[in-house]
Amino acid sequence: MTMTSIESVTLEVADPAAARRFCTAAFGLDTQIRLRASEAPSTGFRGFTLTLSVAQPATVDSFMASALEAGAAVLKPAAKSLWGYGGVVRAPDGTIWQLASTSKKNTGPATREFDSIVLLLGVSDVAASKRFYTGRGLSVAKSFARVYAEFAPGTGPLTLALYRRRALAKLAGVAPEGSGSHRIVIGGDAGTFTDPDGFAWEATAPASAR
Repeated sequence: MTMTSIESVTLEVADPAAARRFCTAAFGLDTQIRLRASEAPSTGFRGFTLTLSVAQPATVDSFMASALEAGAAVLKPAAKSLWGYGGVVRAPDGTIWQLASTSKKNTGPATREFDSIVLLLGVSDVAASKRFYTGRGLSVAKSFARVYAEFAPGTGPLTLALYRRRALAKLAGVAPEGSGSHRIVIGGDAGTFTDPDGFAWEATAPASAR
């Protein structure tokens, strides 16, 4: 039996060509993030962040610099914290990107490589959302009480995780209020549905089957 997992993330943006140029220039992303034209109304915090998880602080700084050069705005400057080192930027299309390393010390020169892309959903009830997703076949890899849950990754670089909405907004450096479209669609083999917090999923074939 194939394990259910997240296979793609599609950002809904006003100008897909401009968003693609940003993703490529800022982070070297190409096929990892999909883009779709949309004018769906959305105000305030969209309820999610995307995180590039990297090996060391120097690489965080490199991605921060290229993101700013490509037109991003700083929400949180890169700095050390209890869990490591990281910063937060908002792309011109409105997507919030976290750049993070669990290491606080450099072990070599900066690279342009990342270990994973984490889609962090801000939800009203982590325990309830975790039950919802496990009921659709996703396997929990990490879980911390009612605060955080992370699911086993699929065949690609994408990992899905859950965090409390207000805590995620604080982590991102924005107000938690928001309304309208999340401006994101998650693709996977769990089928087409909408989760308790309004995040839409669509059925896609696993990468290994394409």
